[in-house]
Amino acid sequence: MTDRYAVIGNPVAHSKSPVIHAEFARQTAQDLTYERILAPLDHFRASVDQFRAEGGKGLNVTAPFKLDAFALSADCSERARSAQAVNTLKFDGSLIYGDNTDGVGLARDLQTNLGVTLGGSHILLMGAGGAAQGVLRPLLEARPARLFIANRTLDKAARLVQRLRDNGESKNVDVQAGSYAQLQGEGFDVVINATAASLDDTVPELPEGVFAAHALAYDMMYGKGMTPFLQLAGTQPGVRVADGLGMLVEQAAESFYLWRGVRPQTFPVIAALRSQ
Repeated sequence: MTDRYAVIGNPVAHSKSPVIHAEFARQTAQDLTYERILAPLDHFRASVDQFRAEGGKGLNVTAPFKLDAFALSADCSERARSAQAVNTLKFDGSLIYGDNTDGVGLARDLQTNLGVTLGGSHILLMGAGGAAQGVLRPLLEARPARLFIANRTLDKAARLVQRLRDNGESKNVDVQAGSYAQLQGEGFDVVINATAASLDDTVPELPEGVFAAHALAYDMMYGKGMTPFLQLAGTQPGVRVADGLGMLVEQAAESFYLWRGVRPQTFPVIAALRSQ
């Protein structure tokens, strides 16, 4: 019997996940289908239960349900516990297992696809919401010299840093929180936009000197072309820019591996999506 998987969210029609997983299944000769599920905002659990009752094997979870998926998980990975959010559900009998593959997807895109050395680097993470929390653990595991979390609401970033320290996740890394105004002249090697600003075609106010020479500016948003953040970064001498399409494919590959036990090739899928 063909195994069923899906992505669940609201909205979800824009999701490229069905195309990605169809290609992964073709590559690895896996017998599965993958669909989209539009869940009502107040009926996430009911939608998951219905999918499981119909024989579904696993779900990718997108906005705004990642916190709900974490609460629904009977067991979860350490990286999901760290993020306190789940983007991948695996069903094994009555057990619901949750994982968060966003961070490893970002780290692989940065290091493998874009050739960035995270170890010993100085990283600026813009934003302290769910997107930022989902990628913190893998970024810290790469052992940068410094990770600065900037947010418009300073208290939110400070609480996030304190949680990392309390959990022992920030050991061996200089982790700080602060405002955007504090960043003048800091010269970060990697600047990651994890805010929702690109959805509104805006950009947080970044002072002069944020980008080091030959820095990478990375917007976790994809599908919107040159966002205002990437446009701003592109005006800085020597700065490279990248969107989050590679992260999308890499996190999907990690979900696929969790479900099927085989790891697909990501580069051809990224190239095919970019050509579209």
